[in-house]
Amino acid sequence: MQPTATTTAIHALLASLIDYAGLFPPAGLDMQTAVNNYAGYKVGPHAWMLGRFVVPVARLEEFENAWFSAGAPAGWKLSALVAKPTELDAIKPFNAKHSWKVEIDAVELKATSVADIHEVDGVTAYVEVPTHVDPTHMIAAMAHENVRAKMRTGGLTADAFPEISAVARFLRACAGAHIPFKATAGLHHPVRCVKPFTYKADSPQGTMHGFLNVFLAAAMVRRGYANLLVEQVLAEENPRAFQFKDEGMRWRDAEISSTELTDVRKNFAIAFGSCSFEEPISDLQALGLLP
Repeated sequence: MQPTATTTAIHALLASLIDYAGLFPPAGLDMQTAVNNYAGYKVGPHAWMLGRFVVPVARLEEFENAWFSAGAPAGWKLSALVAKPTELDAIKPFNAKHSWKVEIDAVELKATSVADIHEVDGVTAYVEVPTHVDPTHMIAAMAHENVRAKMRTGGLTADAFPEISAVARFLRACAGAHIPFKATAGLHHPVRCVKPFTYKADSPQGTMHGFLNVFLAAAMVRRGYANLLVEQVLAEENPRAFQFKDEGMRWRDAEISSTELTDVRKNFAIAFGSCSFEEPISDLQALGLLP
């Protein structure tokens, strides 16, 4: 028997969950195709699951041209990837130029030390921290700089996927410091599984984290569940272990209400970036969680 879901619970978990990063591997689409895809998703049946369009600051001019070619649709929110501090200077002029039609309201940066963590005026900043070492100190420093955390959850090779213990440690550090976070890369599939890392026929494959695992684990960490249970959720590979009922989402004997899921998604576990919007949806449909 396939899992079933209620609209309330599934919407609480999935609303605006996926930031579209079609420009990035393994999809690696050209700008016009990625922009056209996003425009289609914005008016499609699953638009309620769609978050921001992810674009490097260095490619903003290319984005503008593609966006104009797509008809300059209104109401777009962008998350801009910043490779160096001077790129931040391009954000305000871009927003002023396009007014309300398209806006950079988030930026994503990398940090290797506390010294790299700083607030960005006028936008929400997500700072990616390394997870192969304990990030607790760096994440705690974010509370003083009004920024959010970012975790890399995969990539094109097996070593790009953090261990379950590292993911749990990141989630605990964010919860302990009251820092919201987003994830990026490797979360194409709802439940932890073995899949190819790319779309090439000869792609290597390995175990990938599931976004249901990660976001339910985040809710459990925030609730104060024991670390052993959190790691068991992250390790779960049986889709039928995740159930959606009227009152909320259940994993085995642990349950998170729809109201709490909404709060977690709004204030703690914000989104994940994916180069595919269609693959997560098709997997959810295959599990009977979406029509």
